Amino acid sequence: MPNTKSAKKQARQNRKRWLRNRLHLGRARSAVKKARRALASGDVEEAREAVRLAAKWLDHAASKGSLHKRNAARRKARLMQQLAALEKQS
Repeated sequence: MPNTKSAKKQARQNRKRWLRNRLHLGRARSAVKKARRALASGDVEEAREAVRLAAKWLDHAASKGSLHKRNAARRKARLMQQLAALEKQS
C-alpha cells in the first residue's frame, strides 16, 4: 500500500490510466475478433466491413497511447493480408 501522499496520488493515476487503457484495448480486441470471425466465414462484404471497423478501433487505441502505433499497424496489416487473400480467392 502507498504510504506517502505522492505515492497515493500515483496509485490513483495508475488506476485511472489502467481503466482507460482497458476500455480502448477491449474495443480493439473485440473488433479484431469479429473481423477474424468474418474472414473465417468467407463472406467478403461482411469481412471487409469488419476489418474496416477493426482498423478504426486499433487506430483509436494507438492514438490514445493504449497501444503502440507499430503494434496497431502490424495487427492491421495482418488483417488486410487475410482480407486480400479472401478477395483473391472469391
